[in-house]
Amino acid sequence: MTEETKKKIQLALAVAIVIAGARAGYIIYERHEDYLAELKKIQAKNLGYANPDYYVTPKKLHPYDLNSARELTQQPVWVKEGYRYTYYRYVPVVKKVDFSHEEGTLGPLERLDIKDAIAVAAPGGRKQVVALFEKDGHSYAVPIGFESDGQYKIYSDEMFYIEDPHELYKHWPADVWQAVEQHQVKPGMNELQADFAVGMGIPDPGATTEEKTVRYPNGGKPLVVTYRDGKVAEIRAGT
Repeated sequence: MTEETKKKIQLALAVAIVIAGARAGYIIYERHEDYLAELKKIQAKNLGYANPDYYVTPKKLHPYDLNSARELTQQPVWVKEGYRYTYYRYVPVVKKVDFSHEEGTLGPLERLDIKDAIAVAAPGGRKQVVALFEKDGHSYAVPIGFESDGQYKIYSDEMFYIEDPHELYKHWPADVWQAVEQHQVKPGMNELQADFAVGMGIPDPGATTEEKTVRYPNGGKPLVVTYRDGKVAEIRAGT
């Protein structure tokens, strides 16, 4: 066996060990996350939380590369925080994303049917991992992570529900869900329900558990909401 052949075999073994180690690490991480979710349920029961929301533990995919990110295509997804994530026009013919022009932001609880997840060149030199979807007859891409030196960081679990939120939170009253669908914040709603209705919010400094004020961009129709003891107490137009 030549010295060159030995080096090739050693290199192949080293790569195989790295891949196996990464996969094993991911499995351990995934099981740890599942354990934490189950622990959260047990703690909620032991503490006797009256709010059923504490018992809801949405499923996660824990994607770690392109293949695992493509599991997003196996079911619809729902946007967790509306008006936070920017999407761009995707040109299928050349497989490029036009990052120079923002097309919009994903809306509150907007449902998407992801067609694929790919890595594309982006400004700054680092590749972006994007999820592809169609809307109003056009193809779009929303960043869900990045790739650098062969390593992926994918944060789609923080962006999307992979289960229908209407089922996850089916214990909410019908009038709450009606307000959510109409993108309205109503007195008595909790913060998660308001987030579902009008998207991401930015808390004012100095918030306490008894009272906090949150400002919602709300897609260009800003709102200022004051919560007392976790419930909407005041709603006014923002600037």
